[in-house]
Amino acid sequence: QVQLVESGGGLVQAGGSLRLSCSASGRTFSSYNIGWFRQAPGKEREFVAAISWSGGSTYYADSVKGRFTISRDNAKNTVYLQKNSLKPEDTAVYYCAADKKEGDYSVTAYMYWEYDYWGQGTQVTVSS
Repeated sequence: QVQLVESGGGLVQAGGSLRLSCSASGRTFSSYNIGWFRQAPGKEREFVAAISWSGGSTYYADSVKGRFTISRDNAKNTVYLQKNSLKPEDTAVYYCAADKKEGDYSVTAYMYWEYDYWGQGTQVTVSS
């Protein structure tokens, strides 16, 4: 198994930047695809971005494409989500999730139910 811990959340002004980190325990981090999801108050869980186990493929929701960048450093067992040009609509709890390396990730990356492990989330609040 892998345990995930998100960090880097906080309060930021609109237009600002923030970098979230998803740190994993154990030595099997490279065996997992990693996705970021978010959930705002009163809204359903939403896909944000994902990255394949090798880092060779990335996926983004239309709402964040061009503003957010996902990357990973397997040596540090960490996935990053660089968030630029933040908007109040980005306010949410952000979760990272790990998906066992199997199947066609280009399809399953967007599906929260395909992920096996989840972090506890980190709050991001973007003020106007």
